[in-house]
Amino acid sequence: MNEPAFQSALEQAAAIRTGQISAVELLEYYLERVQRFNPKLNAIVQTCPESARKRAEKADQAIARGELWGPLHGVPVTIKDTLEVVGMPCTSGSPVLKNHMPEKNAETVQSYIDAGAVVFGKTNIPLYGGDLQSFNKIYGQTNNPWNPECTPGGSSGGAAAALSAGLCCLEIGSDIGGSIRTPAHFCGLYGHKPSYGIVPQKGHIPPHPGIFTGEHGVCLDIMVVGPLARSIDDISLAMDLLIAPEPADRRGRQIRLPEPRRDSLKDLKIGLWMDDPVCPVDSSVGEVLQNAVDRLSAKKARIADKRPNVDFAGSHDCFLSLLAAVMGEGTPEKYFNKWLEDVKMLSPNDSSYLACHLRGATQLHRDWVLRDRLRQLLRQSWADFFREFDVLLCPVAPLPAIAHDQQYLYDRRITVNGNQREYMDLMGWAGLAGVVYLPATVIPAGRTRQGLPVGMQIVGPYLEDSTPIRAAKLISEVLGGFVPPDGY
Repeated sequence: MNEPAFQSALEQAAAIRTGQISAVELLEYYLERVQRFNPKLNAIVQTCPESARKRAEKADQAIARGELWGPLHGVPVTIKDTLEVVGMPCTSGSPVLKNHMPEKNAETVQSYIDAGAVVFGKTNIPLYGGDLQSFNKIYGQTNNPWNPECTPGGSSGGAAAALSAGLCCLEIGSDIGGSIRTPAHFCGLYGHKPSYGIVPQKGHIPPHPGIFTGEHGVCLDIMVVGPLARSIDDISLAMDLLIAPEPADRRGRQIRLPEPRRDSLKDLKIGLWMDDPVCPVDSSVGEVLQNAVDRLSAKKARIADKRPNVDFAGSHDCFLSLLAAVMGEGTPEKYFNKWLEDVKMLSPNDSSYLACHLRGATQLHRDWVLRDRLRQLLRQSWADFFREFDVLLCPVAPLPAIAHDQQYLYDRRITVNGNQREYMDLMGWAGLAGVVYLPATVIPAGRTRQGLPVGMQIVGPYLEDSTPIRAAKLISEVLGGFVPPDGY
């Protein structure tokens, strides 16, 4: 994969350092590719070519003087449009924020810039990042480079499509219900959902901009900010750059995570949770994952069909309730008041996703506290599991990339093994790790018989992000890594 478009960020940074290519040349190369390929993808929705060119020129001048800004010196990157970047609008997919021009970079964006990156574009998302597809009324729909009839996922769908098509080399996404992991799975990439609380949220929308302008702010429950890339080594580098306390905590708090538990595949203790009747996995995905497990077993990996002592249904219900509390917090008052009336009309037996959302979004604080206590019991069950095992392998989602569907969210349906299921089943497997704050790395595991990518989720112990990331590297040495889609 010598084509510059699909090189890793580390490879590109090395090429700039050694004079094989200049930062300006690499930027112009990507800008040309964006002009050529982005119209059919609509992945990158804003660019700032002039300011990016000026920074790339300064990067080359610094190299000429023998100066190195950091490990991403001169590397062109794009940023998900929920994260604020000075010089470009940050809309979070909302027409209300169409003209919002940030005065400061998000903390995570600044980390990339401090490491030498050249930010040149913003990538598409759904409204406020609240969907597993990526479309909105400002920028329209983003298509999957593996099949334009399919979504690249959401909410970091523009980021994933751009990376997969070779329009940028590194991204930052965010994830509350699979928004890093599902796009990585749908587009054949690497993505990492960090342990909750180790990467700053400051500068992410939501919450609404202009309220928390000082060092203090709101950290949304469950939500994390993390990287997407074509290389697991880029994921590791990005996490080294991104890990930091929130700004208000830095005068008394540092974050130093443990080293990875194992350095070889044969020493890695791997558990499996490959299907569950509560959120069944389609055979098209299951076949790819089973093949991956078989290949690992052939390499003498220590794999056992063991999982945490966690009831999927109970965990999923807890996740949906706590997620709804977050998603409902920013809802305009007139809609929230309607929900208060609608929830009274629900049958006690109504377990649909809409009913779960209404109950969770309008729950009493006492109920939230009780749910949080249940979460702590779930966290303990996972911790007990990780005393015996290093990582758990499981699906990212029940299906590969699905066809575009812009109906009302709760009217959408998916088909799994010939049976109709509710659309929000797509985030069932992501919720297992999300609700309990665990790190989870997604790797390319193969492709379906129809040629669509399938990812595998590697869940690790809390605050031991380096363990699933290292496991991802070891497993990828067997399964292979990113493969670009045809035509790019």
